[in-house]
Amino acid sequence: MTDASRPTTRTRLGGIVRQAWRDFLSVYYANTPVWRWLKSGALVFLGFFLWMGGNVLTAYWTEAIALRYAIAYGFVLIGWGPLTHLLVVPAVIRLRRTAENPTVRRIARNGSTINFTTFLVIVALVGTLAPGVMLLDFSSGFGADGGDVTADLVCETGGDPITCELETAEGVDHVVLLSGGEEIDRSGEPPYAVSAPRESLSDGPSGAQFVVELRGLNGETLRRFVRTV
Repeated sequence: MTDASRPTTRTRLGGIVRQAWRDFLSVYYANTPVWRWLKSGALVFLGFFLWMGGNVLTAYWTEAIALRYAIAYGFVLIGWGPLTHLLVVPAVIRLRRTAENPTVRRIARNGSTINFTTFLVIVALVGTLAPGVMLLDFSSGFGADGGDVTADLVCETGGDPITCELETAEGVDHVVLLSGGEEIDRSGEPPYAVSAPRESLSDGPSGAQFVVELRGLNGETLRRFVRTV
């Protein structure tokens, strides 16, 4: 065999990529009941993982925009995955075989592209709007620098200013309310009531937010609460 007739590395890689794509499509369009449920279950699991994992990470990185869209991707995928493989894919396969109208056949040929594009548009909208049902508050359970602190923070965010106080507090010297890293208010006596004008709050993933820190005698942070208005 001459050098010219030998397959080049690029040709071999191209063949591998094409075969992988065909394998992916064969799994994507596998239409037996077992495959439908397996693919739907896998996507629900992936969506739940992204949704919950993103919400946990948001408790640490409250300003990370990319996390909000990862949460939206998982949140939408929980419903869109089963919808795709239980309804959309079987309908596309059926229309490709039976549709006689040229317009319907054209739509069926591009059904997967239309479905995926619609999914991405919905993810972008949900990630931008960030509805409250999508975002879970894990932040109150994460303390900074630990400590033997028992506290129950109650906030009233419906009015202006917003107010917070501790119903129970053990081991706390004073409480500080922060927004955008700046101290807005502090209190050193029970019930450690603090307040802030709504206009002073910083923007978070799902709206205006503020931070309440419980501090010790030396100013160390014993516990940290992030609240969204």
